[in-house]
Amino acid sequence: MKPIPFNKPFIIGRELSLIADAVTRGHLSGDGYYTKLCNSWFEEKLHCHKALLTHSCTAALEMSAILCDLQPGDEVILPSYTFVSTANAFALRGAVTVFVDIRPDTLNIDEKLIEAAITPRTRAIVPVHYAGVPCEMDTIMDIAQRHKLLVVEDAAQALLSTYKGKALGTIGHFGCLSFHETKNIISGEGGALLINDMRFIERAEVIREKGTNRSQFFRGEVDKYTWVDIGSSYLPSELVSAFLYAQLERADEITAQRCRLCSAYAEQLAPLEHAGKLRLPRFDADSNGHMFYMLLDSLATRTALISHLKAQGIYPVFHYVPLHSSPAGRKYGRVSGNMQVTDELNERLLRLPLHYEMNDADVARISAAIRDFF
Repeated sequence: MKPIPFNKPFIIGRELSLIADAVTRGHLSGDGYYTKLCNSWFEEKLHCHKALLTHSCTAALEMSAILCDLQPGDEVILPSYTFVSTANAFALRGAVTVFVDIRPDTLNIDEKLIEAAITPRTRAIVPVHYAGVPCEMDTIMDIAQRHKLLVVEDAAQALLSTYKGKALGTIGHFGCLSFHETKNIISGEGGALLINDMRFIERAEVIREKGTNRSQFFRGEVDKYTWVDIGSSYLPSELVSAFLYAQLERADEITAQRCRLCSAYAEQLAPLEHAGKLRLPRFDADSNGHMFYMLLDSLATRTALISHLKAQGIYPVFHYVPLHSSPAGRKYGRVSGNMQVTDELNERLLRLPLHYEMNDADVARISAAIRDFF
């Protein structure tokens, strides 16, 4: 019986032909024809003021941290249950990462705990839309407005998810997207910074172009370009952008397929949830089908189930080690309140295989194996 991997990179349409076209056009470095097409796609589809393609979501987060103008000792509030890049981007600026607990229903930052974590040194809030499910952005934006804070949405998992009709990544001052091969829409590595406050557009272009005003030069706004600010090389190559654009052409189709697979999982595993054996994720029309996970009753059950599934050629995975418990998290951050939900759920969460090339038979086989275990 064929193995079912947790993830599998895929080609859906014109990826290879667009890469060949990019080579033929004779421009392979950043900000060429396909990079600009991708930027325009995000601006038109998501309705953000400005989109800038980057070589990773990590790069987009690092750019946002610079745009927040953080100084050593400033504080940034974020969940501990997230990928290391969410915190690392701000720690690189000398900021203290202040970890707060997550909600048990969505695994997103608990918006009710944010205000208690604010101090005179707080400069930003970084909500992470876990599994593509939206955080409570109205509450978060209200807190930010009252305390004069910036909001950076880590929407790495959330392309085409929405909150009250607005695309995730377009509600805060900045949004950061990922196109890593584990995401819905992929380019191997890749990301984008969405800028939703026009005050930051000009500086963002400078930071992305190694601290130079090169973008203004190519628009004819200055007669030569030079070093004007801090920055780095955050541009992707045209080969990456060409691959990504071919996926963006089919983004709605990819999203619909993943949502359909999630619905199939939910239907087939519902009896186990009703029997109290596990808990399934919240899954609604606002989310993009990025992930399907289960919450089991204990670490021991999760370990045994992983072994059971692997013996049948099925490869699930667990997720993050909470950052507040990591060596760097203890060094560069601190905890606000307790982390009870984070500590408990992280040991019980198991992610099931989910990728574009899976089909109904795969979901049925995985679900049957899980039912057999119980």
